[in-house]
Amino acid sequence: MTLEFRPLAGRFVGEASPIDLRQVHDAATLSRIRAGMDEFGVLVFRDQPFTDQEQLDFAQRFDGTLHARTSAAVLAKNRFGNEALTDISNVNDQGEIMAGDDRRRMAGVSNRLWHTDASFQDPAGRYSLLSARVLPPVRADTEFADMRAAYDALDDETRASLEGLQVHHSIVHSRQVLGFEFSDEEQARLPGAVHPLVRVIPGSGRRSLYLASHAARIIDWPLPEGRLLLRDLMEHATQREFTYRHEWQPRDLVIWDNRATMHRARPFDDKAYRRELRRTTTLDLPLPATA
Repeated sequence: MTLEFRPLAGRFVGEASPIDLRQVHDAATLSRIRAGMDEFGVLVFRDQPFTDQEQLDFAQRFDGTLHARTSAAVLAKNRFGNEALTDISNVNDQGEIMAGDDRRRMAGVSNRLWHTDASFQDPAGRYSLLSARVLPPVRADTEFADMRAAYDALDDETRASLEGLQVHHSIVHSRQVLGFEFSDEEQARLPGAVHPLVRVIPGSGRRSLYLASHAARIIDWPLPEGRLLLRDLMEHATQREFTYRHEWQPRDLVIWDNRATMHRARPFDDKAYRRELRRTTTLDLPLPATA
């Protein structure tokens, strides 16, 4: 059966026809999923009962090298024993809901800001794969923004003014926005990275705004003017016409292209209800020769 994608939100979110990704090893199907990513930017796969190792294995088959230099690794040891499996949850090492003042929880609150994964690293993240393992009895959605459509909607003069601009991305900056402070030692391990403000997505050739709460400043611009431009672009890109809100179902796997989208977690009562997801993110490197 041919893998098909049904649009969920305009042109940038697609829901896959039934498929068990644990059994996908053939190059043709993997290539079809990558083509779907180029077409949509966000893909939703229902009923994917991954174990941790199965998710890691699929992510590597799909796109090669996994991102493991996460900010979470700076704060605490990964409870799964593998930094490539990011713990997107509100529980501690004992599986208990974190206290409101837990330092890891306080850092994670910043995930409610619009961002793109690993933009503070070089190479940055390419695809993120987020697996729903334990969901609360209340909605705890994730929102996505289409940065290609946002770029297309800019007027010609604005698009021309953005060409060639470089932006410094720093997770230290995005956490400080909400009052979280890394120690001097932690900051030294998180120097940030510089990326173009406008990126070209190789598979589709489309241009995309590359923004995030991690975007701290425009290189060679006065700090206030640079931050104002970044804020204006973020406000433009997150208008309702460019966004999609995903209501999680058990065993959902959502894959998104960090070069073409932003996302943010939506708040819920995380001091009362348990929520556990696992994220694997691939690095923006050339695809393996066998893919």
